[in-house]
Amino acid sequence: MMLSPSFLDELRARTSLSSLIGRTVKLTKAGREYRGCCPFHQEKTPSFYVNDEKSFYHCFGCSAHGDAIRFLTEAQGLPFMEAVKELAQAAGLDMPAPDPAAQARAQRAATLIDVTEASAAWFREQLGGLDGAAARAYLERRGVSPALAAAFGIGFAPDSKGRLKAALDRFGVPMLVEAGMLIAVEGRDPYDRFRGRLMIPIRDARGRAIAFGGRILDVGEPKYLNSPETPLFDKGRTLFNLDRAGPASRRTNRLFVVEGYMDVIGLASGGIDEAVAPLGTALTEGQMARLWRLVDVPTLCFDGDAAGQRAALRAAERALPVLTVGKSLRFARLPQGQDPDDIVKAGGVAAWEAAVASPAPLVTFLFEAEAAKIDATSPEARAGLRQRLNTLADSCADRLMADEYRRSFNSLFFERFGWKRPERGQLTQAVLDTGPAGRRELAGLYIRSVLYGLTRYPRVTVDRLETIGSLRIEHDAFRRWRDVLMRVAITRPDLDTDGIEAILSSEALTETARLNLMFDLRFPFNRTDVSPAYAIERLMAMVDMIGEERDLDDEIAQLNAAALTDTGLSRYEAIETARQRARERKLRLRERSYELGSIDETQAAELAAASAATGGM
Repeated sequence: MMLSPSFLDELRARTSLSSLIGRTVKLTKAGREYRGCCPFHQEKTPSFYVNDEKSFYHCFGCSAHGDAIRFLTEAQGLPFMEAVKELAQAAGLDMPAPDPAAQARAQRAATLIDVTEASAAWFREQLGGLDGAAARAYLERRGVSPALAAAFGIGFAPDSKGRLKAALDRFGVPMLVEAGMLIAVEGRDPYDRFRGRLMIPIRDARGRAIAFGGRILDVGEPKYLNSPETPLFDKGRTLFNLDRAGPASRRTNRLFVVEGYMDVIGLASGGIDEAVAPLGTALTEGQMARLWRLVDVPTLCFDGDAAGQRAALRAAERALPVLTVGKSLRFARLPQGQDPDDIVKAGGVAAWEAAVASPAPLVTFLFEAEAAKIDATSPEARAGLRQRLNTLADSCADRLMADEYRRSFNSLFFERFGWKRPERGQLTQAVLDTGPAGRRELAGLYIRSVLYGLTRYPRVTVDRLETIGSLRIEHDAFRRWRDVLMRVAITRPDLDTDGIEAILSSEALTETARLNLMFDLRFPFNRTDVSPAYAIERLMAMVDMIGEERDLDDEIAQLNAAALTDTGLSRYEAIETARQRARERKLRLRERSYELGSIDETQAAELAAASAATGGM
């Protein structure tokens, strides 16, 4: 009887693997998994783990690995079909009716496996024979030891159109053609597909050869020749080295995706086995699904050249529609002109670990790639960038993921373009020097200069008393400074700047209130070449803006709390819409803050003229 993959997947999903194995093995909870002594070999220290989420068990002592079906067949000796029937009965599933056509396909696939496995064995024989001398020399030049070549099953296809065909004639020409080992052209006898190439088998998750990649030894095109798609080989769903990388990734909890066969083999030469490669195409959605079965966030390590970065960007864009909560990609940019094999050969494992130590999250990688395409000085280009980022966010099929990507893209955009970059760096440094470390809210960025402005123009404190009193100020000295200004505004509203500075001195705030020439004079309300009316207007606007941000923070906090308690979908959608609008208003505040808090050359000329017209200060 042929069982469909969907039926077997449903069977595994309905089976609690820990409960099944727990009947015969004592398991204890260990984080998200269960741990016990391995039933497949004798051990005193538990190294056998069961993962219900991913429906597999694995022993780090003997490498036993499998699902519920394999456990019953290998640990309890049941035939495959009997194991399936037992699990189906326990899960309340009816066994499917026999499908003669499906059974015939399964038998044919099994026979094709025989063909590809026999081909792999024959290629290995040729590598060790007289014809394989050039291929062995090539492997030696590439630093691939005989043991490593054997681990990957590497072989050699002699430069002949009929030797493989003759060696495997027992399978018959039609089956050799269907398995992709021969090329059939109308009007000509079928001939060997692979000739004069180093042969690297592409294996399925069970370690069986299902296809091949052939690399030319000398100069020529194509450098790599892959098997065609066959009943065994779906290029868009297959990853090279998945059989070896799977167990390795479970040990290290990481997985690298590199560009080609030799990159994977080069990493393995340094003991890094948790690496896979797509097969001459951009990383597909089907391949991503296979990656995410092993780790939640695999790392893409494509070459640092233009072609490698284009491939990485295509993979990033294709990932968005299939992202789900907890699953993503990250990107390590390798040094220009170096691939993983080069890095390991030059500096060993330490050099590789350094190269992949700080991978960029998917959202950051996409933003940086798109931002690099535009003229940052052009408002039209920046608007186009925002439109492109919103389009990328909208491509997420999951609505929550789309909302979060839109929010993150907006934050990255205003972080990059909300202020002029050199000026933003000076603003941040001034905050680190004089305010609470790391504060990026408007109050944290501007509070010192606003307080200095209020000292110069005490009437603004009187007019904005409620707003100034409710500002959230973390720095103790700044908070005391604000309190002095408010006390003066209430008790002595006509006191001038000199009088206020005398009070600040008596409160031991003179050092805190001293003018910072590098930072404070950037603001129009702290400069002497600006008319008082204009300075007061800007100062009031800045105070109002900081107060508005405080109100938005309160609004967002209330919406966040509502989202946790209101579970109705329509209510949640309304809350999320309001929350997004509040975030966007806050981002617009940050963008406007630069214009209110600094003067460019054009503004300086206009203000000088205004100051002259009013008699200056």
